[in-house]
Amino acid sequence: MARLRGRRIVVMLVVVALLAGLSLAAVWGLQRQLVYYPDASDVPPAGEVLPGASDVTLETADGLELGAWYLPADAGRDTGLAVLLAPGNGGNRAGRAGLARELGDRGLAVLLLDYRGYGGNPGSPSEDGLAADADAAVRALDDLGHPSDRTVFFGESLGTGVVAGLLQRHRPAAVVLRSPFTELADVGRHHYPWLPVRTLLRDRFPVLGPVAGSDVPVTVIYGDRDDVVPTELSVRVADNAPALAERVVIEGAGHNDAVMFGPRVADAVERLARSVG
Repeated sequence: MARLRGRRIVVMLVVVALLAGLSLAAVWGLQRQLVYYPDASDVPPAGEVLPGASDVTLETADGLELGAWYLPADAGRDTGLAVLLAPGNGGNRAGRAGLARELGDRGLAVLLLDYRGYGGNPGSPSEDGLAADADAAVRALDDLGHPSDRTVFFGESLGTGVVAGLLQRHRPAAVVLRSPFTELADVGRHHYPWLPVRTLLRDRFPVLGPVAGSDVPVTVIYGDRDDVVPTELSVRVADNAPALAERVVIEGAGHNDAVMFGPRVADAVERLARSVG
């Protein structure tokens, strides 16, 4: 009987190990579906959503053509600066049109980026892919008369990882990080504490390291009730920014609340832009 019980225990352990292995393999294979939530549907022409805006095609180094929207600054308040707006992991550029309008009204030209796989664009998102998309946006702005040293890189949520990567390849006039994390693995560990996230994660998106190693002026914006990116991660990024221009804490705000896409955020971007302009 003792021998039989021992065999049963061994069989159970093997079954548990196999199930755990299969579960980890599934997470490895499907993890990008847990990171990226694109709205892949086509968007209208820019001018139908943002009067005065135009459609722009971004040409990536790996051969993709991506749709984006360009909105010139309000002529009466033109700061001479542009904003490259790198969105988070959900939706598409149509959902950021209101923020683009707020920025345009404050004298800032705006390039509203959509990554590969978003907003009718070809391709599938990945860390390397989004880096190529952002580089293409920098080139497009330069062609439009806005070199990187006259551009504010604005990253929202996952876009803060995209912008932090850009910061290592291009020097902007300034950077705005809205709801930044230290690195994507720290967000994953918060939401999936039972998984070895750091081991499994394919797309890393470090933010803290690149920001801590840069002397470019930075504004950090976050809500104190963020249910997606833990507020303490945004706090750490702000605390470690050597050239922190401003820390904007929006009380009572969650990650995707309307206030995080509205005038208070646009006001902070304008303050930073005018301070470096």
